[in-house]
Amino acid sequence: MLRMRIVKRQEPLGMWGSCLVLISALVLAVMLSGLLLWIGGTSPGGGIAALFQGAFGSRWALEDSVVKAIPIFLCSLGVAVAFRLKVWNIGAEGQFALGAVGATWVALSFPEWPKPLLIPAMIVMAMAGGGLWGFIPALLRQKLRTNEIIVTLMLNYIAILVLDYLVYGAWKDPASFGFPMTRAFSDQAVVGKIGSTNINWGLLHCVVLGAGVWAFFRFTRLGFDLKASGDNVKAAKYAGMPYDYLVMLVMIMSGALAGWAGFLEASATVNRLQPSIMVGYGYTAIVVAWLARLNPLSIGIGSILLAGLRVGVENLQLDLQVPAAFGGILEGLILLTVLAGGLFTHYRIEQRKNP
Repeated sequence: MLRMRIVKRQEPLGMWGSCLVLISALVLAVMLSGLLLWIGGTSPGGGIAALFQGAFGSRWALEDSVVKAIPIFLCSLGVAVAFRLKVWNIGAEGQFALGAVGATWVALSFPEWPKPLLIPAMIVMAMAGGGLWGFIPALLRQKLRTNEIIVTLMLNYIAILVLDYLVYGAWKDPASFGFPMTRAFSDQAVVGKIGSTNINWGLLHCVVLGAGVWAFFRFTRLGFDLKASGDNVKAAKYAGMPYDYLVMLVMIMSGALAGWAGFLEASATVNRLQPSIMVGYGYTAIVVAWLARLNPLSIGIGSILLAGLRVGVENLQLDLQVPAAFGGILEGLILLTVLAGGLFTHYRIEQRKNP
């Protein structure tokens, strides 16, 4: 009789082996999604085809996927910085909201400023808002030993309620016919489009910031300290690395990047602040960060994939009347299968015959 057991590999799988595991996990997630469509009375083949056609099958779909990938990328880049240190920032959604609020305050307070001055000021305030929302749980963790997962998660709801309070109250546009939104930003406060496309210049921001974060971890002493501390906290403290300072740093950096995403969404996509900008990009970012193994280049690919799935699900809703919740289900399946598949990077299944 054969027995099966899981055995640790002598060395982890190389790049090609890891890619094969990742592709297999994604294929499994798609197959499970097809099964769910079939259970719901929708043709699996037709549903999956409509999903990918809606996500990547036309110029409009590709542009829309890239536009949605921009805030996902920046939020994911932010949480990946914190995750490198094994600090679990689940608050990108709230940091995104406070970044949008900070940028909107500048846009509404100084609409006449020239664009070269107004846009950087909006970015600074967005980073300050997001960074503050990252600093609070880091401070509570250091001083009161609170769990940053719970604190960042709870702060998400507070930040969203702050946004709602402003757009329903002091910042509400009198000409909005009762809808909760601010007045439209001035032209100087809007990040423009690239050429004749619908893609905004936030894409360039993503490229620069992604390269900057990669270079920071690759070439700087502080980046090395972060990686080393994340690999082994006790060894890092024994070596004299300033672990408490690093926790503060990564949480502020993480929040600032999510806040930058909020600025781009308010300025480049919506051109005002309104509750509809809160569509869960901060939570999707967590899926992308793990999917990409915290690598900035892979985060870019994962962001376009997950953003495309969001656009594709909209197509499923219109063409096949599939519920909107299917998108969240698909994201969850991808995360679970990829994390489960990661087991085979370090372990293998061994068969043994009973004596």
